[in-house]
Amino acid sequence: MRSTPVSAAPRRGRRTALAAAGLVVALTLTATACGSEQDKADAEPGGGTSQAADAGNTGGGESGLPPGLADRLKERGIDVDQWKDGGWKNWDRDKWLGEAKDFVNPMIEGLWKPDRMKSAKEADKTVTQDAAADQGATDPEPTPVEAVAEKKPYHENAAPVGKVFFDSPEGSMVCSGTVVKDVNHPGKSNLVWTAGHCVHAGGSGGWYRNIAFVPSYNDYGKSEAELANATTTEMAPYGTWWADWASTSDQWIKGGSESGGDGAAYDYSVLHVKPEQGSKSLEETVGAALEVDFSAPSATEVPSMGAWGYPAAPPYNGLEMFRCVDRPGRLSLSPSLPTMYRIGCTMTGGSSGGGWFRVVDGETKLVSNTSIGPLENTWLAGPQLGPSAEAMYQDMSKTYGGQ
Repeated sequence: MRSTPVSAAPRRGRRTALAAAGLVVALTLTATACGSEQDKADAEPGGGTSQAADAGNTGGGESGLPPGLADRLKERGIDVDQWKDGGWKNWDRDKWLGEAKDFVNPMIEGLWKPDRMKSAKEADKTVTQDAAADQGATDPEPTPVEAVAEKKPYHENAAPVGKVFFDSPEGSMVCSGTVVKDVNHPGKSNLVWTAGHCVHAGGSGGWYRNIAFVPSYNDYGKSEAELANATTTEMAPYGTWWADWASTSDQWIKGGSESGGDGAAYDYSVLHVKPEQGSKSLEETVGAALEVDFSAPSATEVPSMGAWGYPAAPPYNGLEMFRCVDRPGRLSLSPSLPTMYRIGCTMTGGSSGGGWFRVVDGETKLVSNTSIGPLENTWLAGPQLGPSAEAMYQDMSKTYGGQ
């Protein structure tokens, strides 16, 4: 999302505080997960298989992978055993799969160990241009809102929120994500919402690798010292969930860049995930999921939006969940692109992909995700989720949701 952070002055006006209280209460009430010890045991990392394009093919094959996925990798000159032994670190341009149909993400059991999770760096995403000079509907830059630490344990206060881990040519990286409902499979969703730049490099590259989601990461918000010898269960109380399919917008794949580019207004993604161990769905395991609001309301119609995530760039360290709540404004990067939402917020890199929520008739819904922000870390912007985003979501739900 962004790189070098700078501390910003907090704003705590009466309107913002009241809006925050209302949204936080709604999120807590609709996103509480207090699963049994057996539920947690079912979700803890262990053995398992994953599958991608050939999702319906569940038979065991080479290296424990579904035959369809093994064949798919071979078609692209990728040896499954070599991939699992570290061949995924080869970022040869000719083998960096970039097209929408090319996504492959074979599960590597135990790859995301606690130390590897803690060492993952934030996904940089910055805006270097002067937004005030853009044409279109752009409101004045918002006053920074100081990010507030989420109440602990996270599974009781913001259960659907977690961290997205992945590998890039620059090393292990981290974003944020949200468990969302699957309209075609009520109560049994395996869908996670995040940003497009957390799964695909955009016009200059291809799909990232070893993409996994950890809900309620570091559930009790323990410090780095307290986590020195942390177990996987402490870091991932509901297990590690591997993306066996991912979708993002064609606009992001073709036009996304390190500074957002023409793809920023379409910087969203939905993952279909499976656990390293267990058979329950993500929603059943976590105990919560949020509905996605595809109505793309005008910023002028929404009294408050809240962004949740795990900022990882200084002064944050990626171990705690934070939130910002503010009245949204409008940000236009180009007259030819959809207007984005913008709120004041001091969260830094690592919060990318984290859900933006609003309350509709007492129910908290996901309405956007963190995409871009300035070097000074004073605000965040996220895409409107309209018909294109809904079509992507529906296709994922109908094609892979029941897997």
